[in-house]
Amino acid sequence: MSRQSPRTTLLLALPSALLLTLVAIDWSPLLALDEDTARTTHRWAVRDRDLTQTFRVLTDWVWDPVTMRLLCAGVALWLVWRRAAWWTALWLLVTCAVAAVVQQAIKAGVARPRPVWPDPVDSARFAAFPSGHAMTATVVCGLLLWLIREHGVRGPRWYGAVAVATVSVLGVGLTRVWLGVHWFSDVLGGWLFGALVVAGAVLVHERRSKVRP
Repeated sequence: MSRQSPRTTLLLALPSALLLTLVAIDWSPLLALDEDTARTTHRWAVRDRDLTQTFRVLTDWVWDPVTMRLLCAGVALWLVWRRAAWWTALWLLVTCAVAAVVQQAIKAGVARPRPVWPDPVDSARFAAFPSGHAMTATVVCGLLLWLIREHGVRGPRWYGAVAVATVSVLGVGLTRVWLGVHWFSDVLGGWLFGALVVAGAVLVHERRSKVRP
């Protein structure tokens, strides 16, 4: 099986750093794109209340960061119970914790305001960039897909897992913009930083596995 290359981590770090810089300096073309997208999706959200309510359920319960982290915790317990994979279980939990710390540190550092509407359809706490929902979903789905692949899952089950992960990661990003609590670049940042955390974590895991007796 192919191994994670440090080049992949670097390739993800570059666009992540670039987007972070553009958001931090309030780059006008990016702000304009975010505002245009936000106005359009908010207009749709106000008009289609049934779909908006469905998105609220998905984002608050199915794809919520707490739900995602509990899923990781459950997988970690399963790894210990079924295979005595203490290192991998600990690695999984620590990676999720590191991702949460990185996310909150960037939010605090950038302190980007969320969209404000006279007729909001939802609300959220903390700063906007990056989207915690998008980042957490990317980290959890990325780590679990890698574990599934490492455990030899192939064929229809593998493609099914990829499909569920893809829908979850893209879907949660869509819900955050639709509900008017994030700019599109917040979601993009969540995806990029989440992928970066996964790439770095996989690199650590594989290097640790090489030196184990």
